[in-house]
Amino acid sequence: MASIQEYRCEVCGTVSTSPIHWYVIQCGESQLTVFRWNTTAANAPEARHFCGEADAQIYISRWFDSICSPSKPSFSTMPTPRNPA
Repeated sequence: MASIQEYRCEVCGTVSTSPIHWYVIQCGESQLTVFRWNTTAANAPEARHFCGEADAQIYISRWFDSICSPSKPSFSTMPTPRNPA
């Protein structure tokens, strides 16, 4: 008897046994790869599962935030440049 594989969305927690229109993201410290759903990518040890584009985008944004630190200086607190004469 074949077992049924369940996948859970990393952002919203939706569970599916048939995640046809889902996305898989594999990432590390310096690389992030997005796949349209395929079982091989989904079952890789570093795979993350997302039920739609919006949730995948949330994860990608969080990944960028985590590697883009320290943050750039706030230009709103810097003096305004003077116009050349």
